[in-house]
Amino acid sequence: MLRPRIIPSLLIQDNGLVKTVNFKNPKYVGDPINAVKIFNEKAVDELAIFDIDATVKGLEPNYSLIERIANQSRMPLCYGGGVKTVDQAQRIFGLGIEKIALSSAALQNPRLITEIADRVGAQSVIVVLDVKKKLFGGYEVYTHNGKKSTGINPFQFIEQAQRSGAGEIIINSIDHDGMMKGYDKTLIDKAREKTTLPMTVLGGAGSLEDIRDIIDRHKIIGVAAGSLFVFKGVYKAVLINYPTKEDKDRLYHR
Repeated sequence: MLRPRIIPSLLIQDNGLVKTVNFKNPKYVGDPINAVKIFNEKAVDELAIFDIDATVKGLEPNYSLIERIANQSRMPLCYGGGVKTVDQAQRIFGLGIEKIALSSAALQNPRLITEIADRVGAQSVIVVLDVKKKLFGGYEVYTHNGKKSTGINPFQFIEQAQRSGAGEIIINSIDHDGMMKGYDKTLIDKAREKTTLPMTVLGGAGSLEDIRDIIDRHKIIGVAAGSLFVFKGVYKAVLINYPTKEDKDRLYHR
């Protein structure tokens, strides 16, 4: 039986694990390899890893780090950051990654979604949309760590991504990133209406109750979080954590 997926989201900068608030002020929180080892022990559903330097600096994906992470991981992995070509994607798949996340490259060239999907299968191609609220209503997609506006309507691009052969959509709220005050439910509701693809949501989780709210609303969905799974307590001490099997059963059966 299909179940919702609860997914830790890890941000990589300068080979270290960082956490942001509204995509700004990255704070170093540890070694990504160590985090992967801990998440292995906690039997997570899936792990999403995003290199936040690669696109901004025009870098190739860090294949060495990706290989080290994949070699340590015992869970499905999604990687995003710096992928601009089919050959780059195929090289990353060859290192043991199950899913490639495309963002700015897919926005600039939706044909890339089709080309990678044709080569490796649609189920392995994920389109990530980092979204901000517009001043006078509506939403807009941003790239380059939330610094570059695109003028693209996220809901229209979701439809285009599905037509182009994407296998999944990740919707990430820049406004809610790191705030730990709950997801943008309006954004998620609107996005869910536009696609029949698997969808994962990110940005804002501060408690398991926030995750439960999204599962209650949308049932079979991926619910990702960053701060919730690397911080603990009001002072945000760094502590890798994840719901126990019993916690997850309570989230699924309300």
